[in-house]
Amino acid sequence: MSKKKQTREQILSIAFEMASREGLESLTIGELAKRVGMSKSGLFAHFNARSNLQAAVVAYAGERFAERVIVPCRDASHCSIEAKIRHMLDNWLTWNGSFQGSCMFLDAWRESHSGDDPMQQVLEVTIKKWLNYLHIQFERGIELGEFKRDLDCWQTVYELYGLYLSSHLFRTLGLEADGGQKFWTGIDELFTRVRAKKQ
Repeated sequence: MSKKKQTREQILSIAFEMASREGLESLTIGELAKRVGMSKSGLFAHFNARSNLQAAVVAYAGERFAERVIVPCRDASHCSIEAKIRHMLDNWLTWNGSFQGSCMFLDAWRESHSGDDPMQQVLEVTIKKWLNYLHIQFERGIELGEFKRDLDCWQTVYELYGLYLSSHLFRTLGLEADGGQKFWTGIDELFTRVRAKKQ
């Protein structure tokens, strides 16, 4: 890895930690330059604009998300697709809980934004990649005869993501237990509906 790439990686690591604690809106060239120990112009040379810095941090967060949520489930041995999905969901809740106040991806999302917003473009790709991965798991479960053959996988992912968003909101409001009891009750009910009937 070149020195420039090493420096950029170090900057993104510090920026990610900063955004995790204080939110993406806290990321400015000036403040990050102080934390990294660089001049504003030196830091600016790596990103050229605050929007590019934020987009780079979201992309970096997407890589950390894959490392913490998906990779451990790929490497582990599971007795079923359901067990694998549950493992990922547990990692997902842990990921959410690792941020101060709000999941970085939820914090960054804007309902209305210009089509050329680099942060929103990276964020959309990152979230779609995760939703597609979940969709693939349910398709695999159908192939293995674990889930109903007529299961609408996208509808299932939609409901699952809704449970995640609800859990996030309720936790923020102090209405959800630390272990995510309401979330897991919803997940239990979801899997009860999607499992194939035993012959």
